[in-house]
Amino acid sequence: MKAIVIQAYGGPEGLAVVDLPAPTPAAGQVLIGAEAVGVGGVDVVIRSGALAAYGFEEGFIPGSEVAGTVTAVGDGVDASWIGRRVWGFTGTGGGYVEQALVPVEEVVPLPVNLSAVDAVTLGSSGVVAHFGLRHAHFAPGETVLVRGAAGSIGIMAVQLAARGGAAAVAVTTSSAERGGRLRRLGATHVLDRSGGGGGRAPEGYDVIIDVVAGKDLPSFFDRLDPNGRMVAVGAVAGPPPADFGMKIMAAFRKSMSFATFSAATVPGADRRTVRGEQFAAASRGAIETVVHEVLPLEAAASAHRKMDAGEVFGRIVLTP
Repeated sequence: MKAIVIQAYGGPEGLAVVDLPAPTPAAGQVLIGAEAVGVGGVDVVIRSGALAAYGFEEGFIPGSEVAGTVTAVGDGVDASWIGRRVWGFTGTGGGYVEQALVPVEEVVPLPVNLSAVDAVTLGSSGVVAHFGLRHAHFAPGETVLVRGAAGSIGIMAVQLAARGGAAAVAVTTSSAERGGRLRRLGATHVLDRSGGGGGRAPEGYDVIIDVVAGKDLPSFFDRLDPNGRMVAVGAVAGPPPADFGMKIMAAFRKSMSFATFSAATVPGADRRTVRGEQFAAASRGAIETVVHEVLPLEAAASAHRKMDAGEVFGRIVLTP
C-alpha cells in the first residue's frame, strides 16, 4: 500500500511517499480501506520536529483519523464490522495510508448520507470543541472568544458555542473574508489576531477557547472577565512563554483560571457517543463541515505547505 512517512523532520519536503506491505489487523483491531484522511494541526507540529523529545523517529507515519470501509477484523472483533462505512482514530499517527489499522473501540459507524470527507473534517475537531467547552464550564448566556477560529477545531467551537446559547461568540482571525465566513457559522464579533478591532465586541469574556497558544497567549488573559476561564485545546503556534502564568497571578483578585484540554482524558464511550451524535447532526445539516480542499494522498507535502502558510480555512482532506 501507499503511505506517507516523515523521512526528515522539519519542512514539508521531509514527507515522502513509500510502498509498505499491506497490514493485517491484530486482536482488537479493524482494517479500514481509507477513502479520506484528515490533515490535522498536530500532524504539522509532529512533522516540524517540535515534539522530537516525545520519541517520534524518522519513518513515522503522521495522521490520526480516517474514514472508509472496514475490510478485515482481528481476533475478538465482531465480523459484522466488515463492509461497514466507519470513521476511525488511529492515535498520534498511522493515518496517512491507503489501509489503516484502528482499535475497534475507536471506530464509529457513519450515517448513510455522510461522506468520508465530511467525517474526517468533523470526527476529531467536533469532539475537542465539545469537550473543550465543557472543560471550560461554558453555560448558556456566557460570552465566548475562540482564538484561532479558522481551523477545524475553532470552526466547530464557534458553531457549538452559538448553538449552546452563548450571549456572544467572538473570533480572532486573519482577514475580513474569513471573519465573514465565521459570522455565517455563528460568530457575532470578529477580532484581529491580537484580539483587537472588534468594534462593539465585549471587552471581556467568560470563556476563551484557544487553539493557538504561542508567545501571545498571556496577552489574552487581559480579555478574561472576573471568574473567566481559558482552555488551550491546541498549540499550533507552539508553547507559551515559560512565565505565562504570571499574568494570572498579577490579576489574582479576578479569580481567573487556565487549563489545557486533550480529548485523550475523555472516556472512550463518551467520545463515541458525542461523535455519533455529531455525525448524525452533520448528516441532517445541523452542523456544517468546512472542507478547505481535497487532495490526493501523494500531495501530503503540499497540504502541509498550505498549513504552514496559514492558508487553510477548515480542513484539508487527503484521498488515497
